[in-house]
Amino acid sequence: MAVRANIAGLSSPEALQRALVDAQYLADDALATSSYLALALGKPMLLEGAPGVGKTEAAKALGGVLGRQVIRLQCFEGIDAAAALYEWNYPRQMLAIRQAGQDHLNLYGEEFLLERPLLTALRNPATSLLLIDEIDRADHEFEAFLLEFLSDFTISIPETGTVRAMQPPVVVLTSNRTRDLHEALRRRCVYHWIDYPHPALEAQIVMARASRVAQATADAVVASVNALRAEPLAKPPGVAETIEWAEAATLLNGQGARWPDAFRRAIGVAVKDHDDMAYLAPRLDGLLPGEAA
Repeated sequence: MAVRANIAGLSSPEALQRALVDAQYLADDALATSSYLALALGKPMLLEGAPGVGKTEAAKALGGVLGRQVIRLQCFEGIDAAAALYEWNYPRQMLAIRQAGQDHLNLYGEEFLLERPLLTALRNPATSLLLIDEIDRADHEFEAFLLEFLSDFTISIPETGTVRAMQPPVVVLTSNRTRDLHEALRRRCVYHWIDYPHPALEAQIVMARASRVAQATADAVVASVNALRAEPLAKPPGVAETIEWAEAATLLNGQGARWPDAFRRAIGVAVKDHDDMAYLAPRLDGLLPGEAA
């Protein structure tokens, strides 16, 4: 196993945690430690958790700390290797054939190759962070292909040859756990579950991300969001919705809407499902934040 401690000058989990704070991502000790170990041991990191807890943002913040470009592969139902690796630009090839006439033409040159995220990451392992987002949305066949890719970081392009990373790229996978991932993939990774943050930490996140929001507003919104998450909602508000609700209510309050009416009028940035809104409507007043400064 390749050990790459001190990557980007990060000599400990605590150093990484401080760097993430500077990047405006407030990571707890457990996340900072898991991230540090994944980096130091040269292993992919698998982040699981409910939608909206900050998995993708954690990967982006890590890329910022490392000074790397985040290359994102968004998984979806039916994704295949071509969407993740590369494709040939057939329309451009056909145009080149017509223009070349009798001249010799290499149809498999770089100018005709459309790089997809996995190939881009392989070619730039020292300057990129590969984010494989929502791997649970892909099917088992693609997951098996991905496991093979993560084992040797090699791609075979029949027309041109093999592309092999000179060093393992930094890889972060995320999953909303809509289905169980294969054990072989889990064993390949450093695993961390991201839960909704503790209310005090979530209020700090709001204050860090929303400069116009008062502390009392942040505390009130976080308390109400936690109450909403305790309800049987199809789409509970995530951390991003907490921030947006605090910002939106602050904006409306500055335009004359009084508390708690500002929170009620801005509820659409926190609850984003029609059935959830209908369920909450008769008892929304009791779940809204009270007066906030």
